[in-house]
Amino acid sequence: MFGRRNSSGVVSFPKARKPGLEDRVEPKLVDVEASDPADLADDAMAGIEPDSRGGADDDDELFVGNFRDDRGKDETEAGADTAAGAAPAETAQDHDETMEKMVDAALAGLRDDVDIRFGHELPRGELAKRVGKILDKLAGRIDIALTEDDKRDLITATLNEFLNGNAAAKKEKPADTGNKGQATSRSSVEAAKERVQPLLMERIDVGKASELPRAELTSQISDIVSEILVEEKQQLNLLEQRDLVNMLLNDMIGLGPLEVLLDDETVTDIMVNGPKQVYVEKSGRLQLSDVTFRDDRHVMNVAQRIVSQVGRRVDETTPLVDARLLDGSRVNIIIPPLAIDGPSISIRKFAKHKITLDKMAEQGNLSQEMNRVLKIAARARLNILISGGTGSGKTTLLNGLSRMIDPGERIVTIEDAAELQLQQPHVVRLETRPPNLEGEGEITQRDLVKNCLRMRPDRIILGEIRAGEALDMLQAMNTGHDGSLGTIHANRPREALTRLENMVAMAGVKLPNEAVRAQIAGAVNMIVQISRMRDGMRRITQVTEVVGMEGEVITTQDLFKFEFKGEDADGKLIGEFKSSGLRPHFTPRAEYFGLGRALLEAMSAGVEGAA
Repeated sequence: MFGRRNSSGVVSFPKARKPGLEDRVEPKLVDVEASDPADLADDAMAGIEPDSRGGADDDDELFVGNFRDDRGKDETEAGADTAAGAAPAETAQDHDETMEKMVDAALAGLRDDVDIRFGHELPRGELAKRVGKILDKLAGRIDIALTEDDKRDLITATLNEFLNGNAAAKKEKPADTGNKGQATSRSSVEAAKERVQPLLMERIDVGKASELPRAELTSQISDIVSEILVEEKQQLNLLEQRDLVNMLLNDMIGLGPLEVLLDDETVTDIMVNGPKQVYVEKSGRLQLSDVTFRDDRHVMNVAQRIVSQVGRRVDETTPLVDARLLDGSRVNIIIPPLAIDGPSISIRKFAKHKITLDKMAEQGNLSQEMNRVLKIAARARLNILISGGTGSGKTTLLNGLSRMIDPGERIVTIEDAAELQLQQPHVVRLETRPPNLEGEGEITQRDLVKNCLRMRPDRIILGEIRAGEALDMLQAMNTGHDGSLGTIHANRPREALTRLENMVAMAGVKLPNEAVRAQIAGAVNMIVQISRMRDGMRRITQVTEVVGMEGEVITTQDLFKFEFKGEDADGKLIGEFKSSGLRPHFTPRAEYFGLGRALLEAMSAGVEGAA
């Protein structure tokens, strides 16, 4: 059974008959009381009598209604097709999804009917009768005709889930038992994947399969996987089959085991330390995940897939590379011989929901008064430098500030790996390029800064200032490109100014220190310091304004500062954002944009709030 090509050249998978669930998976039950598993399915079906379909009581509506809501859209579409003269066709995938939803609904009804703590005391035959009655009512209410084979599998799957819950409830530590059950299920799926994947690859045209939409590919792969499971006598329930298909698809067209972590919105960082150790960051804290790779080669395949999407490479000649995912998430990859314990992949994820300054204020990353002042600073076209350590949220804050830029302005962004997500319509995104195999063709950030000055930008945004491009950026800020933004690694605003001065020296141009400092004082208007604190939360700890020069020293004044007060019972740090109450040096500029009064009100409100 190999993939066949039709006249258009598109892969054609073997069309299997739509099998009953019994053809795909042999029914099985968890043996809670050491009974013979082979007899459980027969016991489950014994004595089941179809219940009346004439109606449902209030308890039935609790789970029937939920199921009906899930199917509402499909039924509406099917009805439209029927009205137009087309008979709605149910695919194997639709059938499986319907069965999964019915298992969930039946399980909810059974748990309402039987206390999970005492369910193990009832005979299995009695439990099977109750499940059968629930399924009959459910099928009648949503107008689904169940075959005996479907009904047998639904009862088996429902009892499986219910008895698993009973086993967990009987233990003194239910959380540990649940984790053990999940680990057992995962290991069975992993074992099945090892046997199914080689056989699947023999039956399909991988090149053509990768060109199909994921939904269509999922449907066709599910049919073939079901056949292989029957042939190999592998016993997996519906949920395990779905997980197996997802894992196979992730390996074929996705990023393998990392897809699960990329889909988890609570994960902000993913760190792969070789094939058997994958850490994630959740709520600002690192924890070891249960995701693993098969071996170093598996990790390398995923790494190659990531870098190939952005036209880069990673191999022995180029063992480290910066790249990005399609959603803009930042990726760093380093492989042996530089990485001793195996290939290492670090992914800095971007939230799917865009984070604004207002959202950051709601989360406690800054105060409402700081929020208003930063918005005014961005609208008044101040040159702002965002300072912070690794993973402190500099890029997120930069994205938030960029939302204050007028949609009519032309913006040019310059980055090593494009990750900024600007919402304005007139944006030109530039990205550096590493050298080729011959060591030629490299384009640095400094080259791009020089070039962008000829592109008539209204604002220049530099993703990260790290070397000689600092000099060109300062010159741009001093020659009419006000309102520009950039980030820099530093622990305090004063250190950010010192680092900026040092990076100007890296440009190879010999300038007196006084001249460099004067240029910095004239170019940079504000420094925003952001930090990731020990409770995992990112907070803006200082908003510092660059005032000018006194002798050879750059003078600054703090507008806001976070003051630590203590720690609550949950380990969350307590503090307050205090306003200095000083009149901002850029007040005349804010007045020019009609924002002077709002600026002074925000500063005075910050003082009153702190008091």
